[in-house]
Amino acid sequence: MSQPADTDPDRALIEAARDAIRRNYDAEGERHTVGAAVLCASGRIYVGVNLYSIHGSCAEFIALGAAITAGEREFVTLVSVRGADGEELLAPCGNCRQMLAGYAPDCDVIVPTGSGTARVKAADLLPYAYQVE
Repeated sequence: MSQPADTDPDRALIEAARDAIRRNYDAEGERHTVGAAVLCASGRIYVGVNLYSIHGSCAEFIALGAAITAGEREFVTLVSVRGADGEELLAPCGNCRQMLAGYAPDCDVIVPTGSGTARVKAADLLPYAYQVE
C-alpha cells in the first residue's frame, strides 16, 4: 500500500538526489544521468550517481553502498531522479528492486504516480523476489 510522499523530509531527500545529479550530469557521454539519495535511521543522507560501463551500476546501488560503507544498516527512505536538474522522479529498475528487497526491504521508496508521488515499501516493489538462503 502506498502513501503520499510530500513531507519536508521527502522534499529534502529529493533535493539531495537532484543536487547529486546536477553536480555530475554528463549530457554528452550520458555516463551519469541518474541521482539517488537514501535517508538512514541515523538521520544521515547518502547520495550516488549511476556509472555506465559494460556492467554499470545504478545510482541506487551507489547510494546504498556509500551508506553501508559508512556503517549504516537501517534505511528509512530512498529516492531516484533523472535529468540534468533531476526533474524526473524514477521508480527503481528491476535490478535495483531485487537489491532493495535483499538489503532494505522495509525502506520506503518514493515513486512517481499519475497524481504526484507515493511512498512504497521496497519489498512491495518486487513481489516474489529471489531470496538468498
